[in-house]
Amino acid sequence: MPEAEAVTRPDTVVAEDDGPGLFGRWLRADRVRAVAFALIVVSVAWRAGLAARGWFSQDEFVIAAQVLDARLDADFLLRTFNNHLMPGGLLAAWLMVRAAGFVTWPWVLMLAVGQAAVGIAFYRLLRDLLRPGWGLLIPLCIFLFSPLTLEVSSLWLVGLLVLPVQLALVLAVAAHVRYVRTGRLRHLAVVAVWVVFGLLFDTKALLIVPLLFLLTVFLFTRGAPWRSVVRAARRHWPAWLVLTVLSGAYLAFYLTRPARALDRPTSVGQVLTFLGDLVGQTVVPGLLGGPWRWTYAGDGPPLVDPYDIAKWLSWAVLATLVVVTVRRRPSAGRAWLLLACYLGLVAALFAVTRLGGVLGPLVGVIPRYVADVVLVAAICAGAALLGIRDTDEGDVSAWPVPTVLREPGAFAVGLVSMIAVLATIAVGTLWSTARFGDNWSTKHGREYLETAQAELAAAPPGTVFLDTIVPDRVVAGYFWPDNLQSHFFRPADRRPVFVKQAERPSTFDENGRIRPAAVEGWKIVPGSVPNCGHLAEGGRTTTIPMERSLEEWPYVVQFGYFSEEATTAIIRLGDATREITLKNGLNEVFFLLKGAGHAIEITVRTPGVAVCTNLITVGRVVPAP
Repeated sequence: MPEAEAVTRPDTVVAEDDGPGLFGRWLRADRVRAVAFALIVVSVAWRAGLAARGWFSQDEFVIAAQVLDARLDADFLLRTFNNHLMPGGLLAAWLMVRAAGFVTWPWVLMLAVGQAAVGIAFYRLLRDLLRPGWGLLIPLCIFLFSPLTLEVSSLWLVGLLVLPVQLALVLAVAAHVRYVRTGRLRHLAVVAVWVVFGLLFDTKALLIVPLLFLLTVFLFTRGAPWRSVVRAARRHWPAWLVLTVLSGAYLAFYLTRPARALDRPTSVGQVLTFLGDLVGQTVVPGLLGGPWRWTYAGDGPPLVDPYDIAKWLSWAVLATLVVVTVRRRPSAGRAWLLLACYLGLVAALFAVTRLGGVLGPLVGVIPRYVADVVLVAAICAGAALLGIRDTDEGDVSAWPVPTVLREPGAFAVGLVSMIAVLATIAVGTLWSTARFGDNWSTKHGREYLETAQAELAAAPPGTVFLDTIVPDRVVAGYFWPDNLQSHFFRPADRRPVFVKQAERPSTFDENGRIRPAAVEGWKIVPGSVPNCGHLAEGGRTTTIPMERSLEEWPYVVQFGYFSEEATTAIIRLGDATREITLKNGLNEVFFLLKGAGHAIEITVRTPGVAVCTNLITVGRVVPAP
């Protein structure tokens, strides 16, 4: 017996060693979960690679400069940025800009962590909300791989706004589902916490509140529409009371914040065009693998521009999916209505706040505006296809399958057709993502900064610059004054030395190379004094007319002169004055002067000293020819 035990004991040890490890047991415990986490990892890694191909864009340059000019206090955190109240986002931006500057990888890592958090939370929501099974991977893939959310995972400022709101939406819905099922107030408290969390990053998180009500009405209440609304309101009134008070308090505070006027629509036609773009060009194609083609939009993310035939095919596929799911499960109609209502809320929000501005015609084809719609669409598609967990699904058999469809051949045809459609959507998603990456990798701002940094490293000591704007393709003109070079270069490793007056200033050309500066603008009228032009004598003021009257603006003045000896002079344009130093002989000087008027006034400070000039140009700095 001992010998037998001695023989069998090693076999037992080997068998234990060959057994599944911790990872193997975790994998076998729930294979759907394992595949879901693998999909999340693939999605996050793929998107991180796309983000790394790009770089900063217009809004990022603007907010980076503002962060470096601001103290971390309540005035900074509670300000509005483009009408977004985002203290959480500004806090993250303040910390990241000061720690990382223009270095790319910390921002990519931040976006990747945010994407992973939202993906994991969303899978957990699907598992709690929907019927279990492999079908859970369908709505998960709709969200994880949607081309409409590529901007969110690539542009760090958009990510700061949208990813926390997406996370808040998912976790608020998950907590609300538990509250509806159990009635426990602790789940309601969690809902309120996540709504507050979302509001710390963007005002759009307010839409979570009506979404929760709509979700309760459509997915957790039965009966006619009006009866469902009344039942949901009565049964869960503590939730609506808490969330209404919370929303009202937030709105009251938001309205006290300084903000620019809303860009309201100017016509009904503008609203209809926007709705057509938002739904027809962006949402429907995007949910089915589109848009397949993008419009290049400079350094910013590209805009959707689907092919007409693909757009109409996507509409046909969606219509077929809606009809099939509703025929199969009438409650699926309520899920699609939930999606339609939420999309209507988003459309109404942007219709009354964005359409009248400079970018108004483009609002409907900017994908980041519907990033939250993708989440809701995935939830609704899952509810329509799989049904809600722990609810009566007796209506599944409400659609009697026609006899012809019960034949094996018809089933095979249907299966092949479904596989073909899914494969087409997958290929379309891959194509859309690849084309987005091609657009996103073109970054004029990166090339401009890299060239400027190399030029500054090689510039001789004493090189100084007069402040002017960067090219429009780097930061657009409507961001002024945040498109000034002094703002743009604030987070850079090497920063130009900007002065208000210089004899031989430099400037950057369109490509970021250092060039001697000149002034392009309006000149004085020719003078009448022979061999002098305009004569300014010491002790009195000489008025020199301009070619045209100038409006109030921060100008650069190029002043070419001949002085009998060194002196100082006061230059006036309207109410603006600047004292400059003049050298003996023929010279020129450049200086900043913010003013308005139709004439330049010169007062030479030293009596008896004569100054001649026939070259005064008021305008903006440009590279010298």
